[in-house]
Amino acid sequence: MTPLFSTAYFPPIAYVAALLRHTDVLIEAQETFPKQTYRNRTVIMTAGGLRVLTVPVIRENHSRSEEVRIDYKERWSTIHLRTLTAAYSASPYFLYYRDGIETLLTCRYDRLIELNQALLGWLLKQLKAPCTVRLTTDYQPAEGAEWDYRNRFSPKVPYPTEGFPTYYQVFSDRLPFAPNLGILDLLFNLGPEAHDYLKQL
Repeated sequence: MTPLFSTAYFPPIAYVAALLRHTDVLIEAQETFPKQTYRNRTVIMTAGGLRVLTVPVIRENHSRSEEVRIDYKERWSTIHLRTLTAAYSASPYFLYYRDGIETLLTCRYDRLIELNQALLGWLLKQLKAPCTVRLTTDYQPAEGAEWDYRNRFSPKVPYPTEGFPTYYQVFSDRLPFAPNLGILDLLFNLGPEAHDYLKQL
């Protein structure tokens, strides 16, 4: 079976590590869009500790993931870029990735899944990961199956991180190491070595 993942906005490290184990994956586009998930949020480390960045969305009752639109009444992309700059400008690889991220976040996508697919495509390119990613055309009720990752990564349920190696984070001098943050934390701090780190998980 083809592995099945939820859509995600700069997904957590564990999500990306799982995705890199496969060369062909499906992104669930037909599910009823759930609230408070990584589908429209990511977690970063700031000088004040962990911070959640959320893409505001417009969803009707029982909207499918492919139908959820981005709410541009808020200047969320400007806020995200400023927050990322404040948090990671001192990281070793921030300047290396900044322009690509800024281009993606300032491009106006109508639907959340379009934004997330663009981000995922860019991310896989940076990681030099030969993975084909497709959207589902029908809902597949296979929760719990070994190849079903849709609900395996949730901000409501801490992911087991005992085996996560530590790496230098920008505020390591004042804050404890935080495993399994959004993938940008790993990229900004490890750069090309991020791929090798993910392979260890």
